[in-house]
Amino acid sequence: MNEFLEYITQQLSNLTVEVLLRTVLILLFIFAAVRLTKWFLRKVFTLEHARKRRDVDETLFNFFHTAVAAGMYVLIFFTGASMLKVPMTGFITALGSIGLALGLALQGGLSNLAGSVMIMLFRPFADGDFIDAGGTTGTVKDIGFFYTTLVTPDNRRITVPNGTLSSSTVTNYSAMENRRVDIEFSASYASDIDRVIGVMQRVAGAHPLTLDDPAPFTRLLRQDDSALVFVLRVWCRAADYWTVYFDMNEQMKRAFDEAGIEIPFPQLDVHSRD
Repeated sequence: MNEFLEYITQQLSNLTVEVLLRTVLILLFIFAAVRLTKWFLRKVFTLEHARKRRDVDETLFNFFHTAVAAGMYVLIFFTGASMLKVPMTGFITALGSIGLALGLALQGGLSNLAGSVMIMLFRPFADGDFIDAGGTTGTVKDIGFFYTTLVTPDNRRITVPNGTLSSSTVTNYSAMENRRVDIEFSASYASDIDRVIGVMQRVAGAHPLTLDDPAPFTRLLRQDDSALVFVLRVWCRAADYWTVYFDMNEQMKRAFDEAGIEIPFPQLDVHSRD
């Protein structure tokens, strides 16, 4: 009986030592793996390293940086669990059930996550771009996993779900280096067409922010009930769009006044019969 108890005690002692040794080794592995992952992300996968290459988009880089970090930590977790001889089949089944339940409860969140992936892959806009999407206009400040933050010209902060952005039409005003400014001006029917066009061409060409190539374009657009409507099309850098737009309106009014070109009010001719 004593020999049996001694055998059991010896086996328990050996098992305890083995478990302790395995636990220590696993903890050392996890510690070393986490430190190595942090070193890799800090030294190899850094934003400063990406900025040295002009073809790397900062927003896209941040997205994949987070995804790589999450993937590496998940890999460490499953490796450690397998070393502890955790029954992975049951664990994965339970994890899948939890994931399914969360997916059903968070369908909108998953839609936004899928939208963020589409935005990152197709790049309709980036941080700092001025966009119009689904009736929301503003400058992109942050593209997250679920939401994109815009700041409007009057300094309001708007958070838009990525699912909405990925499924709506997006107008990116910052995508191209140059933009065309289209403005219509009215003159009376008594005005000389060539003279009006000459004044508009002179004002547009004299502005320091308008481009010579393509050259400013001015023609009679249509004949309204009370006025001749001329169109002015000038090109400028995208950042100068609103400056040129407002300057053209102000300077053209002054130039018309100096040249004696009348800007008519709506008129209605009434004929009566006795």
